[in-house]
Amino acid sequence: LSFEEPWSLQKGGSYYIKLYDTALFAFTVGKSVSEDMILRIAAAHTDFPSFRIKPNPEMREKGYIRLNTESYGGMVLSSWFDRPLSISGKVSLRSEQLFKPKEVLIDFKKPLMVIPNLAIHLNREVNNGVEINKQKDVLPILGMADEDIHNYFKNHLAQHLDVSAEDILDYDLFIYNLDKACTVGAFDEFICAPRLDDLSSVYALIQGIISQVNDKDIHMICLFDNEEIGNRTKQGSASLFTTMLLEKIFQALGKNRMELFEVLHRSFILSVDVAQAYHPNYGAKFDPTNTAELNKGIAIKIDTAQRYAYDSGAIAILQQLCEDYNIPYQKFVNRSDATAGSTMGPVISTQLPARALDIGVPLLAMHSAMETMGAKDLDSIIRLMEAFFSAER
Repeated sequence: LSFEEPWSLQKGGSYYIKLYDTALFAFTVGKSVSEDMILRIAAAHTDFPSFRIKPNPEMREKGYIRLNTESYGGMVLSSWFDRPLSISGKVSLRSEQLFKPKEVLIDFKKPLMVIPNLAIHLNREVNNGVEINKQKDVLPILGMADEDIHNYFKNHLAQHLDVSAEDILDYDLFIYNLDKACTVGAFDEFICAPRLDDLSSVYALIQGIISQVNDKDIHMICLFDNEEIGNRTKQGSASLFTTMLLEKIFQALGKNRMELFEVLHRSFILSVDVAQAYHPNYGAKFDPTNTAELNKGIAIKIDTAQRYAYDSGAIAILQQLCEDYNIPYQKFVNRSDATAGSTMGPVISTQLPARALDIGVPLLAMHSAMETMGAKDLDSIIRLMEAFFSAER
């Protein structure tokens, strides 16, 4: 669908809409929606901590070509050393329409760069904890050149896109770890992969919305961008777009704004983002009685300062759903002298004041270039999303 055109929605229809190429919304209208319908909404985020490539990025030092970058989100910087790195994102090209530049997605899908560690012989304190400077210590090496490197990177982009370098006006490009996902453990108990936060949730939401849904309700998944930097963008969960989208859906179904608000009041929202798993090497960092363990099920995230969205009624709804479908769950609370990381739930709740709950699969090494989750937990979150959209009220 295009938001700029009128819609004619049908009961039983399934639809999706993209927002600025980095966020996506998909929804299904039940075949038998009526006055007592509810909205079943689940949200996840598409972005992940990484390095963004700055404009004019070329830096040459003794023949090495490095790219000038800045960090995006809260990164475990040390985990990015000595890994095969590639580039993906969006490139904006010159067009004949002033207010509509041509925007193309790009993914090199090959090892292009590396951020080499400094040998221990030159850094004897490396294992005692060394501060990593984001401006000078983690600049990736792209290649070697002795000649002038002006527009070196732009020319490389142009060659890959088969366009003129002069037509490249700007870009929004990020570096990502090219390591492959794998199972780990004596009995393959774990999954190790880049970007499990939060693409594991994105995958589960998609599996849920394309499976059988309850015909009496409207079902939606919201895959937001920019969660890792606070949500407050036009394509983030703090955007008014979700409210605008719901209003347009109701209008296309012959309903008005007040009817939307009435339905919203009895609806339910899941904010699905990963949780901190208990780490056996750092047990003192966790609450003594409410930890999330790998392969023990979905974590219900609770924070009294409402950094996670929850109330006891919302928790009870999820517990009943999990117990009806035999899905394991656990309750996660931070230590009383620690604070929770922010996520989408509280932000969405300020825009859509329905009951909402933050949940997620437990994750080790969150925000590392390589993260670890329980293999059973992936199955649990998929089954939960299938149950969320299909269960009878």
